[in-house]
Amino acid sequence: MGARGLATGKKNATRRKAWIVFVDESGVSERPPIYRTWAPRGQTPVLIHPYNWNKLSVAGALAYRWDGRRCRFLFKIIEDSFKAADFIDLIRRLRRHFRRDQVTLVWDRLPGHRAVITRNYLETQKHWLRAEFLPPYAPDLNPVELAWGHAKRGDLANQRVFGLDDVHSALTKALRRIDTRLGMAFLRHTGLSLG
Repeated sequence: MGARGLATGKKNATRRKAWIVFVDESGVSERPPIYRTWAPRGQTPVLIHPYNWNKLSVAGALAYRWDGRRCRFLFKIIEDSFKAADFIDLIRRLRRHFRRDQVTLVWDRLPGHRAVITRNYLETQKHWLRAEFLPPYAPDLNPVELAWGHAKRGDLANQRVFGLDDVHSALTKALRRIDTRLGMAFLRHTGLSLG
């Protein structure tokens, strides 16, 4: 699906008055992202963290109202990798959140998104949900990618971590800060528009 496919999906969402929901997944571990920081001369900052690879997976849904007047960010954090059943659960959560609204779901071609169980479930949800795929190798078209960067360079960067609970709370804090203003800025950065 090229630029034409995105434009067609956007027009259909406007006609149906559907929320356009971009979905993406990411992972964070107990090893925090390291970025340059300031410190008094001669006092090199020391970052303490466990040296293991325990990780959390997070799925985010950045939802834009068809007319561009509102934006919502929803997310789900788990202690494992996302599988097809987790994506079905995410879609069920979207349904509860957008009870009477139409939704156009835009996501990448992750195997869990294309799995038979996911496709079969999507077929049963056509009365309120349309799914569109982003073009291959085009993460720059997904505004949720910017949400991950915002969290990892913000609250998660240079974080003192003693376990996954610390990572979970810092990630939750960072993602709850994503409001309409920031969500719209992420969309503008991708070069996409709703109008």
